[in-house]
Amino acid sequence: MMPELPTQDAPPEPAEPVLRSDDLDHPGLFINREMSWLSFNERVLEEALDSNQRLLERVKFVSIYASNLDEFFMIRVSGLRQQLQAGVVKTPPDGMTPSEQLAAIRRGLLPQEGRHTGCWEALRGELAAEGIHVVAYDELKKKQKKLVRRYFKKEIFPVLTPLAFDPGHPFPHISNLSMNIAALVKPHEGEMGFARVKLPGFFPRLLRLPSEEGADEESALGLDPVSDADAYYVWMEDVIAANLDLLFPGHEIVGAFAFRVTRDADQEIEEDEAGDLLTSIQENLRLRHFGSVVRLEISAGAPPELREVLVQNLGLAPYQVYAAATRVGLSDVMELCGLDRPDLKDVPFKPALPGPWGGEENIFDVIARSDRVVYHPYESFQPVVDFVRAAASDPDVLAIKQTLYRAGQDSPIVEALRQARENGKQVAAMIELKARFDEANNIVWARALEQVGVHVVYGVLGLKTHAKMCLVVRREDSGVARYLHMSTGNYNAGTARIYTDIGFFTADPQLCGEAARLFNALTGYSAGDAYEHLLVAPGAMRGGLLARIEREIEHHRAHGGGYLAFKMNALVDRACIQALYRASQAGVVVDLQVRGICCLRPGVPGISDNISVTSLVGRFLEHPRIYYFRNGGDDEVLMGSADLMPRNLDQRVEILFPVRDESLRRAIVDEILAVHLRDTVNARSLRADGDWVAVQAEDEPFDSQQWMLDHAADGYC
Repeated sequence: MMPELPTQDAPPEPAEPVLRSDDLDHPGLFINREMSWLSFNERVLEEALDSNQRLLERVKFVSIYASNLDEFFMIRVSGLRQQLQAGVVKTPPDGMTPSEQLAAIRRGLLPQEGRHTGCWEALRGELAAEGIHVVAYDELKKKQKKLVRRYFKKEIFPVLTPLAFDPGHPFPHISNLSMNIAALVKPHEGEMGFARVKLPGFFPRLLRLPSEEGADEESALGLDPVSDADAYYVWMEDVIAANLDLLFPGHEIVGAFAFRVTRDADQEIEEDEAGDLLTSIQENLRLRHFGSVVRLEISAGAPPELREVLVQNLGLAPYQVYAAATRVGLSDVMELCGLDRPDLKDVPFKPALPGPWGGEENIFDVIARSDRVVYHPYESFQPVVDFVRAAASDPDVLAIKQTLYRAGQDSPIVEALRQARENGKQVAAMIELKARFDEANNIVWARALEQVGVHVVYGVLGLKTHAKMCLVVRREDSGVARYLHMSTGNYNAGTARIYTDIGFFTADPQLCGEAARLFNALTGYSAGDAYEHLLVAPGAMRGGLLARIEREIEHHRAHGGGYLAFKMNALVDRACIQALYRASQAGVVVDLQVRGICCLRPGVPGISDNISVTSLVGRFLEHPRIYYFRNGGDDEVLMGSADLMPRNLDQRVEILFPVRDESLRRAIVDEILAVHLRDTVNARSLRADGDWVAVQAEDEPFDSQQWMLDHAADGYC
């Protein structure tokens, strides 16, 4: 029996801890990971609340906030409940037990959710002023309702399946994140009953219809819009609820309330017992719809007896129920962003193609001449696609080796690998089937590549392969040469337009040789655990980073001027945080830019006085990992796929690679890293108490992402 959490009186906030400079294990020095994530998602919400943003961009952030929260419950909250059920006593560095974390999540989330729904309602009014009307069914005019009724009868009614719940009908299965209507119905004689109606997933959540003037009875059946300048939308659940009399003839419709459940989507796979990993992953995807329920969202107006029916039959505790003041599942408002209203969106931009890219010169000659860096999305992803395509068609190329974590749909990279195999190249693809929420896509790509004879490897037992590498082996006059692309982000042409990432091309024999050894370790039985230039996880990455931080401390003690600047997605690892604390105590200045979770507390007297932490959430999702060490004037820059989290350092195959060319190194530090650290428009600063506050501009506000857009044509590196 799972222990109950308090439902009303949440535990009091802990007293301010007394921190000693010689006790770097004190729980008070670490921010809880889950609470830090909630703070990150609140920064996403702040983008939706920012009136300086264009209107449909704000709607987009309303959707992203909700989508992020869905995943948080599916993975993180479900994990905490599993720990609670198993009686886990081990705590994270901050010392919070699973029950304390679950209580703190609810305590922090309730006011945040209130801001979210309030934001949507405010945006709905602003959308209406721009001719985009998102209305409840009761707000429709007479002719619109008639048109919707006819549309419902012809298109929607035939595919609905109402499921009653009574002694003769078992409680229906409610699939993960499906939208549902709980209908309270009463026959003319008899007791009130409960029925569930699931919204068909192939209909849009927001149904488009004409204005009242365009919805006359002579109109052809259908809801084709006249133009995007005057758009009307009604919620699908409202349409169904208003027509329940057709589903339950002879019954009074007492009430209809939207609800959905969030289920545990983090099913474990026993890889050592799986005869076929691909088949096991497919079964795991099916089971996601049947994981235990971790959250019930329901319309705030639902009566207590209906809530009780759902809570009892879903096996929930009261604290797992969240009442939606406006709409359940606001992630679906992303549908509005498909409107052709450029006046309400960010100004489009064309990624730059600076330097030698896109010219007549052979791409391998370009890379052989010098190392190259491309900064997406400001600079085009096309050189990466061209690199793989050139390898596929070049008669001198012998082999291609590639890792794929999230390739996306309609991937030009995967298509190039298929073409390479059909052209007789040796092609090996390491496809990570366990890339969460991309498993189905990756299964499709794995099968497609296997069908043309590509050597497909699914992963390393017990690890996720998160490293981003593509190695090309080519026969040249001087002998066999190798060309290598490594990146901070995925080989995904779609996300490369909205994620900021850095790609690195090199023909350096040492780096290419070490990458070849790592590929052998991934596809065969090579140990591959000793690398001179690459930092590889699991194994040497944490130790290599800690050694470099200690080296910075020693340089500072001997000569002063110690400086570290790290840009990453998350900072969670205890050993890395403690090393940064030691650096600060020694006087080293540390600038951290952490987009998401940060468990380090900056500005603690005697411990982290010299550490500043900022976060950027803006038009583009900041995704690069850059680790800069001043190193007594002999600067070192590492980039790659790894954040400073235990999962990256211990449970994934990751790489950090050095930028050995001095001019490239300086450009990355001065034109990318330092520019983002100067931001005063998108940046938030972390305080010692865990709160994030807007960075105040000393003079003119500075938007680092806009600066990057303005200077992309000049090239950064």
